[in-house]
Amino acid sequence: MATDIDNISDVTTGTRGPTKIRRPAERRRRLLKHALLILFGFIMLYPLLWMLSSSFKPSDVIFREPSLIPSVFDFSNYSRGWTALARPFHHYMFNSAVIVVASVIGNLLTCSMAAYAFARLEFRGKKWFFAAMLATIMLPIHVVIVPQYILFSELDWINTYYPLIVPKFLATDAFFIFLMVQFIRGLPRELDDAARIDGCGHVRIYWRVIMPLCTPALATTAIFTFIWVWNDFYSQLIFLTDPDLYTVPVALRTFVDSQGESAWGPLFAMSLVALGPIFGFFLAGQRYLVRGIATTGIK
Repeated sequence: MATDIDNISDVTTGTRGPTKIRRPAERRRRLLKHALLILFGFIMLYPLLWMLSSSFKPSDVIFREPSLIPSVFDFSNYSRGWTALARPFHHYMFNSAVIVVASVIGNLLTCSMAAYAFARLEFRGKKWFFAAMLATIMLPIHVVIVPQYILFSELDWINTYYPLIVPKFLATDAFFIFLMVQFIRGLPRELDDAARIDGCGHVRIYWRVIMPLCTPALATTAIFTFIWVWNDFYSQLIFLTDPDLYTVPVALRTFVDSQGESAWGPLFAMSLVALGPIFGFFLAGQRYLVRGIATTGIK
């Protein structure tokens, strides 16, 4: 009987007791963690929410009404912003789309070829060339913009899309080359050996074997190129002076007048419209983006 009583007391006090004590503490920790995450998420999204709210406010009350819920909804900001400039806003979105599509194609093609050369080929000075390529990542655009402007001016490319597109076809983005090199190095070389036995050279190995396996890295390159080129303001402002050639970032800048009245409502409305392609492209390739960053080979 004493043994049975001891077992019962162990069950009631030794097992169930601490479990009942730990569960409320764990729930409080989870609630606190989720509350902090929601708070930080709200802080990060607050600028976007404020811009969304401001796009529905009259321009004269945007900075006088700090609340996120407008007291008066003004939907005319979108219609006025679409036609406020010299051309309809879709004209500038088309200009940006031309540059973005060409830049994505250029980076995917040339950066993958350069990455294949660094990852699979053996040639003299390979390590030095690779180190020099990585060193270019540390150079800010402000250092190279003046020599680039002089070069493109001599080629009579100023006020054209060539300065924004042609460098992408010359593998000038070292970050994407490094990303693809690390991915290709994770692929087993036995695949190359099997392809050589079948009579493939480097071109066919690159196109038929390596590229189909590099889909996550290629998708990551495409997404980052799309976002960076679509949001690029500095270089597009430098090389484009004709208003008919303006892209979305440069066109949005024209809503702000340093000497007169700025159209803040239409500016925020068109800024939200400009964010649409970025969100859509990111959501479409999010799965490949995570795989491209998290993996360095095949499963």
